[in-house]
Amino acid sequence: MAARSYGQYCGVTTAVELVGERWAMLIVRDLLVGPRRYTDLKLGLPRIPTNILSTRLKELQEGGVVRRVPLHNCGLVYELTDYGRALEPIILALGRWGFQTMGDPDEGDVVTPDSLTMALRTAFQADAAADAEYELHVGDVALRASVRAGSLSVAQLAPPAPPVGGRLPEGEADAVIVAGPGIRRLIAGELTPAEAVEQDVLAVVRGDVSWLDSFARSFHIAPLAELTKETAS
Repeated sequence: MAARSYGQYCGVTTAVELVGERWAMLIVRDLLVGPRRYTDLKLGLPRIPTNILSTRLKELQEGGVVRRVPLHNCGLVYELTDYGRALEPIILALGRWGFQTMGDPDEGDVVTPDSLTMALRTAFQADAAADAEYELHVGDVALRASVRAGSLSVAQLAPPAPPVGGRLPEGEADAVIVAGPGIRRLIAGELTPAEAVEQDVLAVVRGDVSWLDSFARSFHIAPLAELTKETAS
C-alpha cells in the first residue's frame, strides 16, 4: 500500500490520492490555461514553498497527470497529459461550486492571470454569449476575452503571459472594462450592469457601456438555489 493511500478501493479515493494534496489542484488549474515553466508556476502561486511545488509536480508526473516536455524557445515546460486534461470539467464545476461562498477577498488575496482566465472559463455561458471582444482589467491583471460562435478564448495581456501561448488578438476590443473583486456580484447576478456602474464596482473606460449587458449574459454563475430549482423542475 502506498504511503499516501487511504486504503479504500474507490474511484473518489484514487482521485484524491492523485490530486488531493495541498496546492495540487491549483497547479492543475494553471496548467489548464497552458504549459508552464517551473518559474511560471511559482510566479502564479506566490505563496507555495518551492519544495512543495517540486514535490507536487513530481507526484503529478508519477500519477500520469502532468508531464515535462521541451518546447521551442522555452526549454522544458510542464503540461497536462490527456488524463490530466480530463480534469477540466471537474475543475470548472468545482470553481462554480466554490463561487457560491467566495465572499469578499481577505487581505493579501491576489488575482493572477491564470486564476482570472479560469474564472472566466468557469462562468462562461456558451448558449447566451454573443460575439464580442472584451478587455478586462482587475488589479494588475489584464485579459482579452474573445467570444466567437459560442466559444471563448482568453489571451493574457498583463502581466505578460509566459511565451507558450498563441498570438494576441488583433484590433480593438468592443469594451474595455476596469473592475475590482466586486465584479463577482455582477457575474452572480446580484447586481445589474447599471447597478455595477452606479456603485463603482466597475467601469467601461472604452467602448459603449451597453456591452456590459452582453458581458453579464456571457459570464454568469447562477446561485445554488436557482440551480437546485432548475434541476428539480
